[in-house]
Amino acid sequence: MNSELIDIREAIEHKLDELLPKESLIAQKLVDAMRYATLTGGKRIRPMLLCASCTGFGGTLEQALVPACAIELIHTYSLIHDDLPSMDNDDLRHGKPATHIAFGEPIAILTGDALQALAFDLLAGPHTEIPGSARIESIRLLSQGAGWNGMVGGQLLDLQSENQTLTLEQLRRLHEAKTGALITAAIQIGVAIAGTAEKKTIRTIDTFARKIGLAFQIVDDILDESESTTVLGKPANSDTELNKSTFPKLLGIQPSKKFAEQLVEEAVQLLAAENLKNSLLVDLAKICVQRRY
Repeated sequence: MNSELIDIREAIEHKLDELLPKESLIAQKLVDAMRYATLTGGKRIRPMLLCASCTGFGGTLEQALVPACAIELIHTYSLIHDDLPSMDNDDLRHGKPATHIAFGEPIAILTGDALQALAFDLLAGPHTEIPGSARIESIRLLSQGAGWNGMVGGQLLDLQSENQTLTLEQLRRLHEAKTGALITAAIQIGVAIAGTAEKKTIRTIDTFARKIGLAFQIVDDILDESESTTVLGKPANSDTELNKSTFPKLLGIQPSKKFAEQLVEEAVQLLAAENLKNSLLVDLAKICVQRRY
């Protein structure tokens, strides 16, 4: 990761710490759990993609930071719920006890709920420096990416796919929703905040985002089989234990790697004619397939 991306990631970390509540007269354990789940690790890929798309299309990092944190809060809530016994039943996240292990299942559920509400409060409230029209569009994009036809719908498909053999097209559709929809929303919101993109550019960036989101999930599937729990920070081989369909299971590890690399190559080519202000989107696209965790 280059120095500019490192600086953006650090800015996101500082902003998350600033925006998350620290004290509550009625629900201190909830506040503690919100901070625990959000601030104890994470790649921050989604908020960095939002910042990269915003600055790449002429916006500023200052405009992007609060919406970037909103995206990360939604992602964190999804991981808390994903780890629950009623979902994937994972005890480890970012190398530490999952939120339901550290705080108990009821508080974990409420923590996810609270982070989701806070995310939309940040987008709608006085914390952000973006114009009202961009705020409304950002809320719409995040609602769609996180909702019934996006991340949440994809999670249901994922649960229903256990002990079943999906076709490649079915698996692709599942992960375009479960993983790809929020990644796509992050990039779309960044463009919306910048406010300079034409309709053709918006269509191009949507295609770019979908390719990156799918490539990210393919690499996740590969790492689940090829890396250790220590490296991943979460239980390795969990997909195998739940008998889920994965890209390596359907295609093999090497063909899956080539598929992910091809998607990123195609995505990067789409940006060639966009005259971006920086290379951060391209850099992050490559990181999506080069990462080890």
